[in-house]
Amino acid sequence: MYGATKRANELMAHSYAHLFNLPCTGLRFFTVYGPWGRPDMVLSKFTGAMLRGQPIRVFNHGRSTRDFTYIDDVAEAVVRAMDKPATPSGTFAAATPDPAISSAPFRTYNVACGRTVPLMHYISVIEQCLGVKADIRLEPLQAGDVPDTTADVSDFARDFGFTPSTPVETGIEQFVKWYREYHRV
Repeated sequence: MYGATKRANELMAHSYAHLFNLPCTGLRFFTVYGPWGRPDMVLSKFTGAMLRGQPIRVFNHGRSTRDFTYIDDVAEAVVRAMDKPATPSGTFAAATPDPAISSAPFRTYNVACGRTVPLMHYISVIEQCLGVKADIRLEPLQAGDVPDTTADVSDFARDFGFTPSTPVETGIEQFVKWYREYHRV
């Protein structure tokens, strides 16, 4: 359902672009993390549990990978996209459509680092930053989840001259610093 609702939003935006010539640019964010992140996301959940000495549930038996994107990189991408509204593509071909472009002023872009990070490495970085060893409970892949994500960010890099690049080691360190200050732990 999660992916279907995202795609439905893109289709509605495309319809508005087509019907009303309203420039619409969709940004597909990949596993955003950092200070002030949602408390239900894995970085916050794992950090809190590890500091409390509680186990963490790691799905797909720890074999998943993600294209993690630090919040500062996401903010930079949004600012760059705001300054360049979508225009109709001169290369759109109805016979062989590319869902990222259109004859309407519509575009979609992936916003990510464009590289995968094994979830177990991500956890080890959290451990290093916290100085705490995680009590890991390996579990099967959850229904509806995908084992791996990696974004092709070449279109965004070409059109906006920017590719997110904050390594997880730096991003998690910044998150842990914020988490400890905010939660006073």
